[in-house]
Amino acid sequence: MARRKSRTKPAQKKRLLEKLDKVFCCLFCNHMYGVECVMDRKLKLGTTAIDIYTEWITEWINECERVNNDEEEVL
Repeated sequence: MARRKSRTKPAQKKRLLEKLDKVFCCLFCNHMYGVECVMDRKLKLGTTAIDIYTEWITEWINECERVNNDEEEVL
């Protein structure tokens, strides 16, 4: 007697991944399109950029660094 042929299961369809947003609302002030995200898949690196606050945030960061350096010198 001959063997029965086994049924092959149909190939599983690839699930389509939804595209992720690259521009988001700011978490602090809810400004539309305030934060931009860039992914470099070769380097496996992601960066975010805040377009609205560049001036005063850099001033704020510089001031924080200055205060921290002053505190280290006192110690």
